[in-house]
Amino acid sequence: RSHAVFRAGLRSFLEKYGDCKIVGETNNGEDLVEIVRSLAPDVVVTDIDMPRKSGIDAATDICKWNPASRILILSVHASQQHIINMVDAGALGYILKSSDAEEIVEAIRTLAHHKPYFCKVATEKLTEIISRQLKVGTKEPIHLSAREKEIIVLICAEYTSKAIAHTLHLSKRTVEGHRTRIMDKIGAKSVAGIITYAIENGIYSREFAS
Repeated sequence: RSHAVFRAGLRSFLEKYGDCKIVGETNNGEDLVEIVRSLAPDVVVTDIDMPRKSGIDAATDICKWNPASRILILSVHASQQHIINMVDAGALGYILKSSDAEEIVEAIRTLAHHKPYFCKVATEKLTEIISRQLKVGTKEPIHLSAREKEIIVLICAEYTSKAIAHTLHLSKRTVEGHRTRIMDKIGAKSVAGIITYAIENGIYSREFAS
C-alpha cells in the first residue's frame, strides 16, 4: 500500500511538468521488464524491492533488451552494497525516496540527456568504494592519456564498447583494451568505479555533455 501511495504521489507531481510524460506503470519487476520492452521509454524509474523480480534483476534484463532506456533507482536503501549492485546491473542514476521532489525531476531530466545522476549520499558511498579500490603503496599520480579520458567520458555517458569504437573510429577490441587498462590504472573493478573516479577528478560532470 505504501508503494502505491508513493507512486501515486510521484505520478501526480511529474504530470505537472510538460517534459515528463509517464507512459507506463507497474508494481512488480516482471511487468516492468515487459513494459519497457514494449514502450522503450527514455528513462525507467524503479525501486529495488519489488515482487516477482527484484530491481537488480529487472535492471539487468532491461539493459540487455533495451539498452537505450536509462535506469534511475529510487529507493529507501542507502547502503554501499545496494548502490554498487544496481550500478553494476546497469543503473545510470541512484536517488533516495527521501529526496525532494524537485531533485527527482532533476535526476530524470539528467538521465534523459544521457548523463548519470547520483544523489549526494550515493555519490559519497561511491567515493568511499573507489577510494578503497584505488591502488595503495604508490604515491605516483595516475596518468591517463587524452584517448583514455575520451573513453572514460563516453563510458560515463553509457556508451557501449561498440558505440565508443564507432564514435572514435577504433576497433571494438581496441576500445576494450583501453577500458581494461583504465580500470587497472585507477584501481576500479566496475563501471561504478570509473564513473566515480571521473566525477571526483573532474573528467566528467553532470554539465559535461550539456
